[in-house]
Amino acid sequence: MMFTEKYDRLETGIISGFLLPLVISFFVFLFSEGNPDIGLWITRIKIAGIATHIISLCVFPNVLVFLLFNHFDMLRASRGVLAATIVWAILVLIVRVWP
Repeated sequence: MMFTEKYDRLETGIISGFLLPLVISFFVFLFSEGNPDIGLWITRIKIAGIATHIISLCVFPNVLVFLLFNHFDMLRASRGVLAATIVWAILVLIVRVWP
């Protein structure tokens, strides 16, 4: 069984589609200016009104993972990344509309 056949599963795409934005957001938090306190950082994001911008920035690398899976003909995994990205987009809409 080849590597691409082994990991061409919907679960692989969904897991990578949810974990990659979380990892990117962790790095955004680490390299943000100021005191590295997660509660204070989230409060500053809410006050500044840029929560949707941060989420969108962190979800953008999913496009690269989707294209990578698509390039290696791992269509089930790319379908999982697409599903996770749609869930992230719905989350952005909820955060945007929620007062």
